[in-house]
Order: sequence, then structure tokens, then C-alpha cells
Amino acid sequence: MSGYWIVCGSSIKDEDALKEYGQLWIPIGERYGAEVIAGGGEIDTRKGSHYPRQLVVRFPTYQDAVACYEDPEYQVAMVAANKAYDRELSIVEG
Repeated sequence: MSGYWIVCGSSIKDEDALKEYGQLWIPIGERYGAEVIAGGGEIDTRKGSHYPRQLVVRFPTYQDAVACYEDPEYQVAMVAANKAYDRELSIVEG
């Protein structure tokens, strides 16, 4: 069964850190078969907190989604992500 990252984040605080995160993320995501399937478009928050940045990232399996997050290289990339914007991330099986 596929795994998904559900990412909700604030507005960008540091454009350079976001660029760095993007460069680090590409090879890591490729290694785990990640595909961004939603995000970057309009957001219509109907209930709850509004996050101006929301993404859904699909992985081939739930285990791939967890392994990607736990990958030591991703842990390094997260330092840049956390500088770029505040965010929440859930891993969901589906």
C-alpha cells in the first residue's frame, strides 16, 4: 500500500534555505520513489488552521515514506527546511 507525506507549512521565511532544501530533496526523493501529487496550487481551507503551503507526496509504500523521513541525508535536508518555513508533517498509509 502507498505511503504519503502530508505537509502543512507557513509562508516562506528564508528563500535561500528553501532553495537549498529543494536541491537536497531531489536526489533523496528520487531514491525513495517520491512524487509530489498535490501542492503549489490554490488552497481552500474549510475548517481548522490555514496553512499557505500544503503538499501531498506519494511513495510506493508506507515503509518507503517512513524510511525516507528517517534517512540520514533527509535529516540534514530538514535543517534547511526548518529554516525555510515552519511546518507539520504526517506520514499516512493509504
